[in-house]
Amino acid sequence: MAFSPGPMCALVGEASAGKSNLLAAIRAVLDPAASPLTAADVAEDGDGEISIGIRLADGSEARLEGTPERNALTGGANAPPTLFLPAEERAGPARAAWKPSGKGPAAGIFEQAFAKETSSPAGTALAVLEAVESCRSEGLAGLVFLIEEPELYLRPQAQRYLYRLLREFSLAGNQVIYSTHSPAFLNVTRLDELVFVERHAGTGTRALQPEPVSADEDFRVMTEFDAARSELFLARAAVLVEGLTEKLVLPFVFSALGYDVDREAISIIECGGKPNIPLFARICRATGIPFVVVHDSDKKASGRLAPAERALNALIADTAGEEAVIVLDPDFEAVAGLTGHRRKPERAWKEFAQRAPSEMPAALVRVAETAVSLGRQRQR
Repeated sequence: MAFSPGPMCALVGEASAGKSNLLAAIRAVLDPAASPLTAADVAEDGDGEISIGIRLADGSEARLEGTPERNALTGGANAPPTLFLPAEERAGPARAAWKPSGKGPAAGIFEQAFAKETSSPAGTALAVLEAVESCRSEGLAGLVFLIEEPELYLRPQAQRYLYRLLREFSLAGNQVIYSTHSPAFLNVTRLDELVFVERHAGTGTRALQPEPVSADEDFRVMTEFDAARSELFLARAAVLVEGLTEKLVLPFVFSALGYDVDREAISIIECGGKPNIPLFARICRATGIPFVVVHDSDKKASGRLAPAERALNALIADTAGEEAVIVLDPDFEAVAGLTGHRRKPERAWKEFAQRAPSEMPAALVRVAETAVSLGRQRQR
């Protein structure tokens, strides 16, 4: 497996997918004295051998090869200083005794911050934030900063602030690589910063790096994606819908079939209108997230489609793939058996909250079944 992290890199994936292993592998090469290999670093079904190669900024390569007991590092004379911040040392009782393994000014800044804030995990989380502030203000450069779950014990506002701090720190000549389960640390306008880590039985761990969005789409993506929509990067599967009504109703359909959308790790993403669906579908395809699209056909009473609607429907089918699209004909109201458009989200929510499983529309049942199947296939 190989991946190419830039100045800022977020590792995203299921628990036990291998995110922490990637951070440990980088640290093992850049700071072998502080992170000796153990038997746990070797795949159970492997031959006991380890081979980790890293290409440095100057073009040279550092490589660690061998077994946990006997290994050798070649190259790496110009390896940058590394600071590793594991999650367990910030959450458990050992946090009071934790000290950074790295060397140099950054390690000293973090050590001082942690020495002052060890009374609670929340205090330790603020110490991380303050230490990054200090590193940035002192203009430190040339550091590789590895951190597991930077969001730990931080409220949403502090998470967004820390993400901005880390981004500024990376732009100042450092490299920041972190694993996360928080949408606040996932920048959809910089898809090239995301690495999706998956573990498959038989083939092991793989890393997917999506292509960045085009310059023309940057502003649209920035304005359309909030934390709720960025949640799709952490989902096993996504359902892309036109608006709020479908987003409110579909959980009742899942529940009627015996599924809980949160338990299944499925995100129902309201795209802010049918014209935005192709954008969301392209992002899902780029990031390898399984998805199903639901939209109205918007046929007129005569059964015909306006040219603009025909073109948009064709664009959605072409972008998402016809197999991933479920069309409600002519619209959600007709399929759901609702009349009128006034206060539609509220009326639909109340109606579906009281419906029996046998009363759920077949098209929406197909949406739920498809999404669950996609998510469970990805989990295996």
